[in-house]
Amino acid sequence: MSSDHPLLLEIQKGESQTLEFKEQLPKGQQVAKTLIAFANTSGGKLVVGVSDDRQLVGIQDDIFELQDQITSMINELCMPNILPYIYIENIQGIELLVIEVSRGSLLPYYLKPQGKAQGTYIRLGASNRVASPEYIQQLELQRLNQTFDEQPNPQYSLDDIDLQPLQQAFAEVGKELSLQKMRNLKLIIQQNGQDYPSHGLLILLGVYEQAEIKCSRFKGTTMTVFLDKKEYRGDLFSQLKQTEQFIKNHLHLRAEILALQRTESYEIPIPAIREALVNAVLHRDYSNAGRDIKVGIYDDILNIVSPGGLPNGLTEDDLAQGRSEIRNRVLARVFKELGYIEQWGSGIARIKDLCLQAGNAEPQLKAQGDFVDWEFYRPSIEQLGGSIGGSIGGSIQEDMLTDRQKEILDLIQQNPKISYRAMAEQLAINESAVKKHLNNLKDAGWLERVGGTRGYWVIKKEFGGEA
Repeated sequence: MSSDHPLLLEIQKGESQTLEFKEQLPKGQQVAKTLIAFANTSGGKLVVGVSDDRQLVGIQDDIFELQDQITSMINELCMPNILPYIYIENIQGIELLVIEVSRGSLLPYYLKPQGKAQGTYIRLGASNRVASPEYIQQLELQRLNQTFDEQPNPQYSLDDIDLQPLQQAFAEVGKELSLQKMRNLKLIIQQNGQDYPSHGLLILLGVYEQAEIKCSRFKGTTMTVFLDKKEYRGDLFSQLKQTEQFIKNHLHLRAEILALQRTESYEIPIPAIREALVNAVLHRDYSNAGRDIKVGIYDDILNIVSPGGLPNGLTEDDLAQGRSEIRNRVLARVFKELGYIEQWGSGIARIKDLCLQAGNAEPQLKAQGDFVDWEFYRPSIEQLGGSIGGSIGGSIQEDMLTDRQKEILDLIQQNPKISYRAMAEQLAINESAVKKHLNNLKDAGWLERVGGTRGYWVIKKEFGGEA
């Protein structure tokens, strides 16, 4: 069955965060749970008269009786009251009943018999889930037009925390961080005549354990074997710099000769990666203490995963259209003040444009349940201008060595008898990671080991030294 009818096109795509369909109107609390989940998340439509395999079967019951049943059910089970738009949609002579709900303003909505703690449902993908206590708190703050990072934390005093990283960040852009400035940015909140740090200030300074970025370089295209991994804590500005450097250490460089000048660039544009990292730090959910941002580098992709899903009922379609919702306003104000953000709502388009302008595939932003995932595609060696040799690992040209590989070759150039332990200590990585890099360099024809434990390394190609 083909048609340009908008609702039919939605149905053909399958159930989603904003669409659910049933062959018949379900009994009991199932409808109420779905409508509550829609109201708490992004809104949505429940369509009656569609089979599980997306075929239109229509409704057999009296339409007006169904409408009365739905209205009575909502009044009896939903709190606060939900006001749906109930209507008939006729597609190719088949009548469907549509119950459409907008995202509510009286958050959170919940199932009366279960109460707020157990009966608050949200939409994750195509399913309804009971909201966590942290999520319920977020919904309550949204109802008051407030965010988690704008709330004070009376468990800390200003004397307990070191403001130096934040003061330095402001000084680097020629700005002063006065007490009044901190109040204006809601870094400090006054409560009962006393100044307290906001959650936002404590997040920026890295006081909370969940303010962390975990970085991993995996062998191949799966998460089975680690080649390198780091965990970065502390203030967010340091975390961003350290994470960017970790990524650079594991990306290839490509070289071009332009106007008799040799220029080098990374295989994925660093400004695009930097923008995605800032995006992840700004929009993740810090209210849940059990999760962190994860950066994964594989042979084929780089991905940046931040916890919390899309904020305030946003959908992927909203993002594609440039709509912006800010989960952490304090962080956003500070990052705007420091020049990390140029213009609200432009980051996603800029990330994609930077990659396309560099000749890369367009990166994808995916909302997967309670996480948001940026996925950047790495060019192949051939696309980077290298050549594949006869060895198993292929022949890697110097232009395409990672920073870490160059550092290892430089150490060997200085001391061909250097030990695994000495390399690990100088590079601040573990010995197993050193061995993985050395094996890759041997497979690619760069290194040869002569002798056993008392032997030495030979660099088999011309190497220009430290990058």
